[in-house]
Amino acid sequence: MKSPQKENDPHLEDILPLHQEGKTRMVSRYSLDSVASLRKIYTPGVAKVCQLIEENPEKACDFTSIGNTVAVITNGSAVLGLGDIGVRASMPVMEGKAVILMEMAGVSAIPVLVDTSDPDEFIRTVSLIAPTFGAILLEDISAPLCFQVEDSLKARLPIPVFHDDQHGTAVVVLGALLRALEACGRQAGELDAVINGAGAAGWAIARFLLNFGINDVVLCDSRGAIYRGRENGMNPVKQDIAECTNRANEQGELKSVIRGKDLFIGVSAGGVVSPAMVASMAPGPIVFAMANPVPEIWPHEAIGAGAAVATDGRNLNNALGFPGIFRGALNARANAINEEMKVGAARALAEQAHEGELVPDFMDKKVHLKVAEAVAEAARRSGVAEQQPGR
Repeated sequence: MKSPQKENDPHLEDILPLHQEGKTRMVSRYSLDSVASLRKIYTPGVAKVCQLIEENPEKACDFTSIGNTVAVITNGSAVLGLGDIGVRASMPVMEGKAVILMEMAGVSAIPVLVDTSDPDEFIRTVSLIAPTFGAILLEDISAPLCFQVEDSLKARLPIPVFHDDQHGTAVVVLGALLRALEACGRQAGELDAVINGAGAAGWAIARFLLNFGINDVVLCDSRGAIYRGRENGMNPVKQDIAECTNRANEQGELKSVIRGKDLFIGVSAGGVVSPAMVASMAPGPIVFAMANPVPEIWPHEAIGAGAAVATDGRNLNNALGFPGIFRGALNARANAINEEMKVGAARALAEQAHEGELVPDFMDKKVHLKVAEAVAEAARRSGVAEQQPGR
């Protein structure tokens, strides 16, 4: 498998012009070129459409933008590797997500900044504006707030709610892992893994891989392995982690618990894994070091230390997953994004990757179409979609 090399980052003077006055705007799909057009698009003609939707609320997805519009919602509390930078500073990222959704999957997206860290206030705000949208994409919200917000909104709303930092990351990781297993001639059930980083992404990846059939996972935070009976640095989420992972109740720092493991996944900080630590893993391990902008270990260093497959966050990017996932969910008019849909997306990514690659080319729009098709089919098969396909 090819390993990405460190690339030169673009300079500020090359970036700013692309962000001048924002990267998105709302545009009309029809030309208002006459009074006759006005009377059809607005009053009096629009009243007939309003009455149709009043009598048949589901028609809103046919005759408004709701069925093809996603809210990209954040409170700016965990933005990329920048941390809690606030809602205004997070807007360029939300706009970037919106551009990707439209360009790769034809999904309209509206960034929404919710300036609160109070869970009840956040949940109420999103619930009140949700009728505007066909789905909700939660983005860059810190743990444990993100878990409470997502769980509550899923229970309240009749549309898909998806926290990309959790589930988008997990989908792309599984897609790459399927390719790595094929290359190594191994099965998921044979793997013991260690994940460094016990936040939203780490916990979501662990649950997803365990549900898929991986043998066991040990999650580590800055204090080391999370295990049953640990007292320091614990919270309700980490208590759940301790109950569902680490069957052998391993204890110690990352450099200790990584020994003998078949798979390392990093969603933590740059440079925390050494070549010696990779060498201590089981023969021919798989290494996904996804910290940005500097990975836990550079892929070429991991390969040099004996890894059979190694990659970093420049390859394993959420943008490979979420455009097709939302396109598929909207096409099926799904009321949720479930495990079957996520596994379908991961398998589609693996199937679209070229020989010698872990993941397909993000710029290939056919990849996102294939993911969408797999997600929509899984939605219909698992009973969370309308009987009749959407668009």
